Amino acid sequence: MPGEDAIDDKQDTGLKDEDVPAGQKKKKKSFGRELLTIVLAAAVLTLLVKAFVVQVYRIPTGSMENTLAVGDRVLVNKVVYHFRGIARGDIVVFSGQDSWGPDAPPPSGDPVVRLFDDVLSGLGLRDDQTYYIKRVIGLPGDHVACCDARGRVTVNGAPLSEGSYVYPGNPPSSTFSEIVPAGHLWVMGDHRSDSEDSRFYPDAPGGGAIPENQVVGRAFLIIWPPSQIRDLPIPSTFQQAALSAVAAALGG
Repeated sequence: MPGEDAIDDKQDTGLKDEDVPAGQKKKKKSFGRELLTIVLAAAVLTLLVKAFVVQVYRIPTGSMENTLAVGDRVLVNKVVYHFRGIARGDIVVFSGQDSWGPDAPPPSGDPVVRLFDDVLSGLGLRDDQTYYIKRVIGLPGDHVACCDARGRVTVNGAPLSEGSYVYPGNPPSSTFSEIVPAGHLWVMGDHRSDSEDSRFYPDAPGGGAIPENQVVGRAFLIIWPPSQIRDLPIPSTFQQAALSAVAAALGG
């Protein structure tokens, strides 16, 4: 009968567990364990890369326009400064801890909670600090000022030609003149009229300059949106011979 033929066909396919050879069951379990191991290893590797090598940050404000637009995603190299010093012209991500704030809340008094928080922070799964992104203008010991007779920002008396990255139509800055303290950096946004940066925190520790040890890394590539994908090189004005010569004469 048609119905019986159908039942026989189903039985012959070996769909019942007791009819599956032991070898096939073992292979299925082994494949499942291998897949789980691969997924876990990939997750751990991703967390380690994010915590110690590179991380993606989203640009929340227009303070770095037109170099970086609101909503852009940048890739930040967290290891580069283990191999070279921070350079003038670098775009850096840094914590407001010990400078502009707000500072991260103090650790919990409960040792178990504190240990758990430390583990999450180490894996890059938790971070209570506030981060900023700006361009490095002055290094420790530099005399940064504005403006010279032609309205330019100067570093150790050497003028910066900033037309390639400062927001179109913006003046380089209002008047300031500061010596960057040891262990600190003078940073400014490219959208000078819309950036609260080192110029705006004279009463903060460092006089507005931010601690070098709070720098997370260097933003070196825009990865989103696709129309904006490009690298973020150091502008040529920071490589001028006059700037290097003046810095060398000052022992910088």
